Parts: sequence; structure tokens; C-alpha cells
Amino acid sequence: MEICFKKLTFTVVGGCIRLARFGAFSTSNAKPFAAVHVCGENKPRGGKLIHASECENLRYVSHTLTDDCLTIVQKSELVEVKTVLQGYSDTDAVSVYTEVKNLSKEEIVLEEVSAFVVGCLGENSVEASKQLHYYRFFQSHHTECQPRKQSFYEYGMHKASGEMQKRISYSNVGSWSTKEELPQGIIENANTEDVLLFQLESNNAWCYEISDHGGEYYLHLGGANLTHGGWSKALKSGESYQTIRVALAFGKSVEEAVGKITKYRRHIAGKNAFDAHLPSIFNEYMHLSWDSPTAEQTAKIAPIVAKTGVEYYVIDCGWHNEEPGNIIYPYVGQWKESKARFPEGVRKTTDFIRSLGMKAGLWIEPEIIGVQCTEMLDYYTDDCFLQRNGKKIAVMGRYFLDFRNAKVRAYLTETIRRMVEDYGADYIKLDYNQDCGAGTDYLAFCASEGLEQAAKAYLAWAQEMQERFPAVLFETCSSGGMRMDYATLSHFSLISTSDQVDYLKYPYIVGNILSAVLPEQAAVWSYPIDTDVIGLPFTHDEAWVKENVSDEKIVVNMINSFLGRMHLASHLELFTPHQLSLVQEGVAYYQSLVGAKKKALPYFPKGFTRFGEEQVVAGFKTENKIYLAVWCLGENTLVEIPIKEGVRACKVAYPIVTDAKLTVENSGVSVAFSSSKQAVFLELEVGY
Repeated sequence: MEICFKKLTFTVVGGCIRLARFGAFSTSNAKPFAAVHVCGENKPRGGKLIHASECENLRYVSHTLTDDCLTIVQKSELVEVKTVLQGYSDTDAVSVYTEVKNLSKEEIVLEEVSAFVVGCLGENSVEASKQLHYYRFFQSHHTECQPRKQSFYEYGMHKASGEMQKRISYSNVGSWSTKEELPQGIIENANTEDVLLFQLESNNAWCYEISDHGGEYYLHLGGANLTHGGWSKALKSGESYQTIRVALAFGKSVEEAVGKITKYRRHIAGKNAFDAHLPSIFNEYMHLSWDSPTAEQTAKIAPIVAKTGVEYYVIDCGWHNEEPGNIIYPYVGQWKESKARFPEGVRKTTDFIRSLGMKAGLWIEPEIIGVQCTEMLDYYTDDCFLQRNGKKIAVMGRYFLDFRNAKVRAYLTETIRRMVEDYGADYIKLDYNQDCGAGTDYLAFCASEGLEQAAKAYLAWAQEMQERFPAVLFETCSSGGMRMDYATLSHFSLISTSDQVDYLKYPYIVGNILSAVLPEQAAVWSYPIDTDVIGLPFTHDEAWVKENVSDEKIVVNMINSFLGRMHLASHLELFTPHQLSLVQEGVAYYQSLVGAKKKALPYFPKGFTRFGEEQVVAGFKTENKIYLAVWCLGENTLVEIPIKEGVRACKVAYPIVTDAKLTVENSGVSVAFSSSKQAVFLELEVGY
């Protein structure tokens, strides 16, 4: 019996159900797609996650199939395993999770549970390993979303004799879910051009593993496990555990697979009615107030910002404490207005912002309190904190709150109410600037399980806040893009992608970011006037800005934000009328892209980019139109762009006035810049 769902084909043979095909990836020797290991049971071989005690013991029980859902039930003597695959009408990408139930009369302990296993990636041989390529997406502060492609052969993933111990794998441990690598990857067969893209949806721990079993390559996807993260889960008789969700897409090119997962992401992305038209935002943190906003500075800058057409004005860290900005973090946690910085109250400033025709925003880091915040340390009891071995977890002067605790939720709920109703916030930026590490063993079988529970509790609270205050736009940020996962993004319509402070480095992030985040969710900074020293006040005047901030610099900064969500910043009050007009033109053009952006698919005509490359080209496309950002960052000022769809017309849409020369042919376009450090934004009509 065969069961077909989207691009997946399962077969039932000899009482077992196996995965035989995913798209064009197939096998004649169908493989298990669920791997569950129970503590104390025999592991067929050590090391790899595919070798789990219940993997070969599971027998087919039943399945139910509808147009948009396939549920498969298997069981062994110890467990029932239910795998649920969800489909969608406009894409053949699917989401998958697995639920494990203890069928025995005794308590069991799970040590490994897959969300899904794809065991049909092809034969393990030297030649095959040279044709299979894997893209992994490296992350770090200021260098988010950096794809790197290598063959399985270059990873050492080729058969010599018998089964390998070698794996391509990564496991995130901790509360920053994307601090080193994004929870996604791409496997590409260079011979056939078949592509499999996967995504793991967790705001804490997750793990993937690629290796071989039975002479063929497999992909194992799941959350934490005993080997990677020290996770275990005790189940009493009749109890169940549900894994994280993962998503899979198949395409005949990387771009096609990214397009399919993009359509899927639109189904699960967080929604906010006030964010539906993707309003532009000004945030006075970057290259402006940093951690020291004041009523006086906001009063000076906000009237100029209002002239740009921006809709939201956000006051970032520092509105809430009396300590100097350079030492503020160990003292935060009360979230009460600073009388030193806002002597007449924050509400007077937010009302002033609204009087200018903008909405007002405030920042908060709700998951932590500073280690020297005595007021909150006196208020909270020890059970309000993430802890290990009976001690509160402290990192960079912060303790971490446990949102499983009702007292924590109550205080932070009242804080959000105060920010909205008393201080007048129409926008709240929820930040999170450090990683708690392995997790909390309080009220949990192990630290990793405790973190899993606490992370879910935080997202549930964040969702509750958005439902309680539906007119407020909530942004999620984690020291830039350190928690850029779709468990988080399914609860928020807007996320910070980076805290990169150099406008000439941001294109290397923006050039790849649409492979990881929807364009309507991906916030990008634009700061046309950057400071000499990070974190310190800007000391130059209008004359210096006129002399040192070129039109080209303003244009590059504006274009940096066009593919995602504009977060404008810096001392715009120092601009000449001409310089400000370039910003105004950019804001207006950004708003003109909203309709296309909400339905467009990512477009990478020159592939992904890397830091240091001379040219970056990336964009998005609709049915018959392509929107492209083109950056010239090196000495080679001629940027040639192949367009496989065929070009019928092309124009420079921003800036209106440019000395860049455009050459248009049916097979592509080229842009000749007059010098380095320039950019243009193109609109192309395509189709043969």
C-alpha cells in the first residue's frame, strides 16, 4: 500500500510503514521516518540519532488522510508514535511533528525523539557524495544569515567500508535559538538539481543530523536530546510528549525551494492588524541615543522624523532607569519611567510624538532583571528565576525570569499594561540580550527540559499580551537576530534581523535574509548618519554632516531596508533640506513596495552573498515583476545581473536622480556605478 501526501510517498510493507520518496529524492529500500529512543532499551549502534531503540520496532497501526493533513500512527510494545503532517493549498511544503505516548504500565524516560526523518537522500558512495551539497546558515552578532555550501565529500561524508560514524550535524543549546546557526538547511543534488530545504521551529534547543544508514544518506530533525543538550523526558503510563515542528520543501532549484517555504511561512507567521500595511519605523537607539534617551533629545529629533513620513517613533533602552546608560543593564527590571531622563513623565513625550502624527514606542527586556536590581530581587522569590542546582543563573549581569511562574507573568503583564495605558506606548519592542545556557532543572527532569517548558511559557505570555493589547505593535528582538526562528516568528509579525552598526556590512546580511525570514517580518536598520564611537554621543554639527555624509551614503542606508522592514535611525535633524529629501524619497518608496512585498517570493539572481564580496544583488519577485537591490561595495563598479525570466523593461526606482548607468538586455541588466559604496534599487518587468 502506498500513501501519497504532497511530495511525500510512504509505503506499508510487512506490517511496517516507511518513507520511500520526498520529491525526486527516493529509495528502493524505504526507511523509518520516526526515531524514538527509550532509556534502558537497546540502541542498535552508538553515536547517531538514527539508531534508536524503537526505530525498527515500530509497526503500522493506521493513518488518516485529508487534503491538508496526514496522520500516521505506529506503535511498539513501549510507545505509540503519531506523526502529523500538515499541508497548505498554495505550496507543497509541509510541517511535521511527532507525538509519543507511553503504552507501558511503568514510567519510561525518552532520550531521543525525532520530529521527522527523511531517509531517502541517496546512495552513500564517493561519487554520490561529490554531487550532494549542503548549505548551512551560520550566525553570529552582526553576521547573521551567512549560507555556506560544501559537498558531502568535502564534509568527509563518503563511504569507505561499512557505515560511517561521520555526521553533518548541529545542535543549538540554550535560550538564544540562532546564536551560531539558523535552524534551517538546504540539501542539493548537483546532478539532478533537486533541492530539499528544511526548517526547525524552536525558540530554544533544536538539532539536525545528516549521515548514513543502510547504505543511504538520511536527515534527522528534532529538538534537544540526551547527546545534544542533555535532554530527557519522563513519561508516566499514558502520558505523551510532542516534539517541535519542522517544515520541509522540495524544489528543482534553491530559489524554488526557498519560494515554497516562504509561502508556508506566510501561513504560520504572527499577524497584527496594525502591522498589515508594514509601517515604517524610526528607532532612536542606533547611532543616536543608544542607552541614554531623554525627553529633551526626543523633542529635538521627533519633529524632523515626522517630516520623513515614518509612522512609528520608538524610544529604546534607557527610558526606565536613573543609572547612566553605560552601566544601566545590571540595574534594570522595574520598568518604571526615569525621572532623570523624562522629568515630566514618559507620557508627555509619547503624547508629543503623537501630536506630530506618529505613534510612539517603548523598549523592554522582559525576560531578565539586573543582578543589582534590588527592588525586584526583594519582590521576586527564588522560584521566579531560571536556576540550576538551586542557584539563579546569572550571565552578563542578568538573572533570567521563569515565565512558568504566575508571579512573574503577573508583574510583566502589569508592566505591559503600564507601558500601554499609562506611558502611551503604541509599539513595544521585546528584547532579549543574553543566553541562559543549558536551561533550568527547577521543576523539570533535567535542565534542557526545564528550558523547553520555560521557553514555551514565554511565548504563551507574549501571545497573551498581543491578544490583550491588539492595537499595539509588538516587535521581537534578541540582541539583533539571535532568536530568529519560526517558533518565535509564529507569534510576532516583526523581528530584528541584526544589530550590525556598519551600513556597508549590512548588505551582506540583507542579501541573504529573505532565505530565512519573510520580507514583511525582517526588520533592517537604516542609519544615514553614523557615529564615530559606538555607544557614545554624536559630537559633530550640521556643517560636519553636510561635508561628510554623501548622497550615496544616504541612498545605501535607505536601500538596505527596502527588502525588509525599515527601521530608520540616527541624527536626521542635522541634515540639510536636500539630504533629508533623499530620506523622504526613500520612506515614500519603501511604502510603495508594501503590496508587492506581502506576496512576493525571494529572488537571488547571483546566488547567496558572503561578507567581503564586491557586489551584492538580492530582491523579491511577483508574477511578472522583479524588485532588486544592487550594491556596489568594491572596486569593480560594473554589476552584471543575469535574469533568467527575460527582461522586458527596467528602471532605477530609487534614487530618482543617480549617475549610475543602466544597460538592459533580454537576458539581464547591468549597472555601471561611478564609484564604489553606492547602490540602486531596480524594478524589472519580466517575461518572454
